[in-house]
Amino acid sequence: MLLSLAFIYNWELKQLDINNAYLDEELKEDVYMVAPPGLTSIQPGQVCKLKKVLYGLKQAGRERFAKLSSFFISVRYTQSMNDYSLFINSSEGYFTILLMYVMI
Repeated sequence: MLLSLAFIYNWELKQLDINNAYLDEELKEDVYMVAPPGLTSIQPGQVCKLKKVLYGLKQAGRERFAKLSSFFISVRYTQSMNDYSLFINSSEGYFTILLMYVMI
């Protein structure tokens, strides 16, 4: 729908893809994993506690979305109540519509 509106009203569109976005996200809950092959400093039966998210974790996308959402709100974007991935900012006759998609 946003693309259709942009076409009808001749709005400028920009797209951004952030690689390795999940690698800096802190986990807010305890997540453990089996030690990866080749790790020699671990005792049999021990597991590793993750401090940051890894690709493929269910928590990864949720943590990234929460961090980005709080940032956009802090810089005066309004989050849509109908679509939580939609943020709008308007000032001095200009407006920005931001549609965020976080892949898991």
